[in-house]
Amino acid sequence: MTLPVVLTGASGFIGSAVLRRLADHEGTEVRALVRRQLPLPARVEQVRADLASPQTLRGVCDGARVLVHAASYVGSDEELCTRVNDRGTAHLLREARRAGVERVVQLSTTAVYGRGPHHGAAVGELQPDPGSPASRSRLAGEEHALRAEAAGDGALRDGAVVLRAGLVTGDGDRWVVPALAELARRVPGYWRGGEALLSLIDVDDLARVTVRAALQPYEDAGGGSSHAVRGVHHAVHPVPVRNRDLMDALAGLGLLPPVHGELTWRECAGLLERHPGRVSERQLRLLAFDHHYATTLWEACESAPGRGPLAALADAAPWYRRHLAQTADG
Repeated sequence: MTLPVVLTGASGFIGSAVLRRLADHEGTEVRALVRRQLPLPARVEQVRADLASPQTLRGVCDGARVLVHAASYVGSDEELCTRVNDRGTAHLLREARRAGVERVVQLSTTAVYGRGPHHGAAVGELQPDPGSPASRSRLAGEEHALRAEAAGDGALRDGAVVLRAGLVTGDGDRWVVPALAELARRVPGYWRGGEALLSLIDVDDLARVTVRAALQPYEDAGGGSSHAVRGVHHAVHPVPVRNRDLMDALAGLGLLPPVHGELTWRECAGLLERHPGRVSERQLRLLAFDHHYATTLWEACESAPGRGPLAALADAAPWYRRHLAQTADG
């Protein structure tokens, strides 16, 4: 018996890692919703669809039992953020309910909590306070999955789960390590002594726990189970990473220059202003102050969290070197 799964975001950083896991999982039948044809494994069905164009979503979930929604727009265009992350998700979830989809896993972000600092809070202990169009619209998008399950009309009988991912590193990361590399040049030193604790997760671990959350009812109980993980969870490694250790690990791989000296926040902000670049003060603050979150996801999914994001950096180092070289040349 095969389990039909619909995946959005298959061409993205996280979505492509989820796709690899799903495609390799025995018994799954994967349908990837794509805006353009992609070089995907032959056994993956590709269906043209665009979250920003609701008419293209009609029928995309027909015959599916599980929806993994990993697509999002994370740019600064507020209207496009709303069209894709909020209204697009609403249309997709409406279509999933119409088609009789039983379970939804939706990828979100801890950025919905806003500026911080945050010190190990569990879900429900922090009031979301998103500070960008992307995070505001993704928070709004979460509600569509949660409301669909709570409707009480039999939809999503195996539940909905929202995974708020922390800082995601690994092959394909164009934000975390590239931002650290830029900031290491503009603001050389350990920011605030390098003592900030950060919630990170390697992209392969995120893909692994996402697929586990999606398939758990069917793996554990065959036809579905009311005991599967539901609701909102922090998708992070349970052990936060100290900023100093992260920078030292990257320097050891040759991805950052060696870091020397400690800087106060006032010194950090002054150097950042004197040396303009792509990364903003808000983004530096995210890396220089505590932003770590408690998680029960791994226990709920009965899955091991793995070796951790620092240990996984060596595997992604070749990709980072190529990307950083291309960025420098550009």
